[in-house]
Amino acid sequence: MLNAGPFVTVVENLRIGVLPVRFVAIDVETANADMASICSVGVAEFDGNALVSEWYSLIDPSDYFDPINVSIHGIDQADIQGAPTFQQAAPEITRLVGDQVVVTHTHFDRVAVHQAVGRHSISPPNCTWLDSARVARRTWAECARSGYGLADVCRQIGYPFKHHNALEDAKASGQVMLAAMQESGLDLEAMLARVQQPIDLTSSSTASIKREGNPYGPLAGEVIVFTGALNMPRRVAADIAASVGCAVAASVTKNTTLLVVGDMDVQKLAGHSKSSKHRKAEELVASGLQLRIIRETDFKELVALG
Repeated sequence: MLNAGPFVTVVENLRIGVLPVRFVAIDVETANADMASICSVGVAEFDGNALVSEWYSLIDPSDYFDPINVSIHGIDQADIQGAPTFQQAAPEITRLVGDQVVVTHTHFDRVAVHQAVGRHSISPPNCTWLDSARVARRTWAECARSGYGLADVCRQIGYPFKHHNALEDAKASGQVMLAAMQESGLDLEAMLARVQQPIDLTSSSTASIKREGNPYGPLAGEVIVFTGALNMPRRVAADIAASVGCAVAASVTKNTTLLVVGDMDVQKLAGHSKSSKHRKAEELVASGLQLRIIRETDFKELVALG
């Protein structure tokens, strides 16, 4: 575990299994780069240090399916015939989530839900969001700077699962939380506070910080590249990204974790006209790299919610 410094003294009554553990984990898959295009949802409920219920549904995104997304999760237009829309499924999702702590692995599922409720003009869940990737980065030194993707962390904790299935990913996110609480001795309330703090609480030096982004930002560790026609000036987008922790790079490489595409470029020809950066990113995704391709609108939402 990373040195907790002055944050908290771990005592026995914070050990998992002593205090009740109750939270919900959620994961979604999307049909294309528009994060509102949710095509499946998985919800897993944990209580008393165990999985107690699970729920899964395909969702009709009322949108096109980009081949790169289909290649990741295997869901296509034929699969969602007769499935509810997000608006139709929202009451059940809200009932399952309630006002509990809701775990997602990285910000993306939370942003996708937020974008989807905005698209359909419905109320967002009244819950408290907790990012299990941020938890993992503060729990295991091996995950602090890299290797904090869901598949990587699950390999570390010895939890096998089928990646990119929304229910499987939701259950895996919950297992990461349980393992992190066991490892750190922190309960949910303490974890919610811990993720708001720097990864390494013993390091206060900023002398060596370069243009890799604010190390205390919620997206510290992400490597971001912009492509296409953005509504905001590229330098402004880069400054915003760096302020929340992203390293900003000029080209897509194996180190890239986020590609932000101008909204109009995503919409052109239903995704068939793409920049060289966009095509390179898709090649890396297809090879198994953990890289997300999102719109400028979703990037703005991501940094606002971060």
